[in-house]
Amino acid sequence: MAISIVRFDTRLPAFAATERGALYDTVLDMAGYLDAHPFTGITLSEHHGTDDGYLSAPLILAAAILGRTRRIPVSVAALLVPLHDPLALAEQMAALDLASNGRIAITAGLGYRPEEYEMLGRDWKRRGKLMDECLETVLAAWTGEPFPYQGRTVRITPRPRTRPHPMVMVGGLSPAAARRAARFDLPFQPSSADPELAACYQRECEARGVAPRLLSPGSGEQFFVAEDPDRAWEELGAHLLHDAQTYASWQQPGQETVVHSKAGSVEALRAEGKYRIETPEACIARARELGPHAPFVLHPLCGGLPLEAGWSCLRLYAESVLPNIP
Repeated sequence: MAISIVRFDTRLPAFAATERGALYDTVLDMAGYLDAHPFTGITLSEHHGTDDGYLSAPLILAAAILGRTRRIPVSVAALLVPLHDPLALAEQMAALDLASNGRIAITAGLGYRPEEYEMLGRDWKRRGKLMDECLETVLAAWTGEPFPYQGRTVRITPRPRTRPHPMVMVGGLSPAAARRAARFDLPFQPSSADPELAACYQRECEARGVAPRLLSPGSGEQFFVAEDPDRAWEELGAHLLHDAQTYASWQQPGQETVVHSKAGSVEALRAEGKYRIETPEACIARARELGPHAPFVLHPLCGGLPLEAGWSCLRLYAESVLPNIP
């Protein structure tokens, strides 16, 4: 079965007509729908202090989704680990892992917006060190044994259900991120398909005698399903463009991920091909082209899309695409 991932955030641009509470309600209702159909997973992410209210508490929303579902895994990719208290994060992840039967995962990311660090009182220049300290702490905490932390002895209980610990991946775009993943013996999930970055990770794993676990960043394409793509681009294109341009505006100079768009208009965004509105038939063809091991990512509420349009996208995919792809 193809890897069908549904991505959610809670951003609402100023021009969106959706009410904030209704958006959260719909995310949870959609999660229940995904759980009842053969979707592979739900992905959330994290950003703070944005004008459109992106998603500042992904673990809280993950908990609500996990409580609404019984089967589907939920990942936070990325969780901005340096912005979290390590002991609190260890406790929260252990509780989520226990309550969900191991259905929670995180990709640890540094983030790329200095204003988030300033808002939460963290030192942007020490972000790498903060990441290392947090990873070291949560991995020690999940053993359930006492360990030294900032000059005192602490212990986190109960232990997570998943052994040796909940799924944690390391994300990033730099050689430092690749080396970090190898150093902590964690899977590496780069946000670009740079072969040099993959080679750096492989070399570091070999030097440390650990088995490499390199995860594909995917194609970077985000899909919306509609019977009439031309009409859908007319009605919904501004929402997709808001998502693309906001992400692009956050990137640091020289930084480019697989989802980074350079489009300045709806027409350019459509031509670029990273945000795609396709018929069910075109989705089937593309899923087969990507192959069974490549994630096919749906973003049914992208950029504060109208809720009914999002529902139409999910139902079309579940009823007309999923049964027809390997």
